[in-house]
Amino acid sequence: MIQFSYTIRDELGIHARPAGQLAKVAKSFEPTVISITKEGKTVKASQLMKLMGLAIKKGHEITITVEGEREEEAAAAMKKFLEENL
Repeated sequence: MIQFSYTIRDELGIHARPAGQLAKVAKSFEPTVISITKEGKTVKASQLMKLMGLAIKKGHEITITVEGEREEEAAAAMKKFLEENL
């Protein structure tokens, strides 16, 4: 299991377009499970509507947890996506 935190810098937070892109990245590593936690609530990053339900805004800290066969590769891809887009 790999876990890391990230603070959202995008003015709009995780809104529809980046949430869809994030879910797509997460799905590309299945069956590796990528989860996002905000304020004690955890959802799978591949589940777009649940991800949107976290209402992640600028300044919120999220924790990403990656578990599975390709976890190092998946964690690196998630870090890169967050740093480049959010």
